[in-house]
Order: sequence, then C-alpha cells, then structure tokens
Amino acid sequence: MSTAVAPSTVEQLLLEHALAQVLVRYARACDGRDWALLDDVFTPDCTTDYCGRICHGVDAVRHMISSHLDGCGPTQHLLGNLQVDAGAAGSAPPRSTIHVRAVHQGLLRRAALRYDAVGFYEDQWTHTPAGWRIHHRRMSMLLELGDRSVLQPGG
Repeated sequence: MSTAVAPSTVEQLLLEHALAQVLVRYARACDGRDWALLDDVFTPDCTTDYCGRICHGVDAVRHMISSHLDGCGPTQHLLGNLQVDAGAAGSAPPRSTIHVRAVHQGLLRRAALRYDAVGFYEDQWTHTPAGWRIHHRRMSMLLELGDRSVLQPGG
C-alpha cells in the first residue's frame, strides 16, 4: 500500500537544507571538539534532554558534551534520515527528527574500547538573526553498544 506524499515546495527544501547545515555543524563541533561552534547550533537559552541529562542554556550543553568527549579518543557522529515538519505558514516553529549513530573510541589505556550510541534527536527550531538554531533538543536512545567508560572528561 502506498501513501500519497504532498510534493515538496521550494520553501520546504530550503528549510530542510538550512536545518541540515546546522546539524552538520553540531557533528563537526562534537567530532572536532570545537565547542565554540555550538553557539552556531543552539540558542543561548536552549534546553536539552540527552537521555535524562537536562541542560539549560548553550553553556550547560557545551559543558555536558565536553565532559564526555574531551577525554575520549576519536569520535564520529553520523546523522541521517532527516525529517522536517515545517508546520503551516505562521504557525509553530519547525520541528525535526534525525537519526544519530555516534561512534566513540577510547583514549590511551582505553584505546581498545569502543562505545556506540544509536538513537535520534528531536529538535524544535527558532529563527534568529544569525539563522536557524535549536531551541529544544531531546535525544532518545535506541541502542548502546560497547563500553560507556570511553566517555571521559579531559584532563
């Protein structure tokens, strides 16, 4: 059985592209440990729920993520299958869902260990003078593989 899908509009395609670019910046920030880049991903007053780890504000998000990745070896955050609900013109801001597989290798004595997190991000967006930013994020975990102890603060 097939379900009819409304044709994409140019506005919808442009919105999807703009949001995808922000999500790519997020992956680059995490994998490159470029924490300043998170200012180009989240609003200053954002809220996030990373599987029960609640953060209020981009500085708290930066601290939480860096405390897991700064002492970790190489990582790769793969994002795909973006779905965007733009809503009707003039209604609620866009929402999106994107699948994530984050691969983490241990550092130094943990170098033989690996931890993979598989799930999805549900984001609510707001448009700022600098472009689209995530105002609220919720991560849902579907599967965890390996040893979570590879996630370490730097030091």
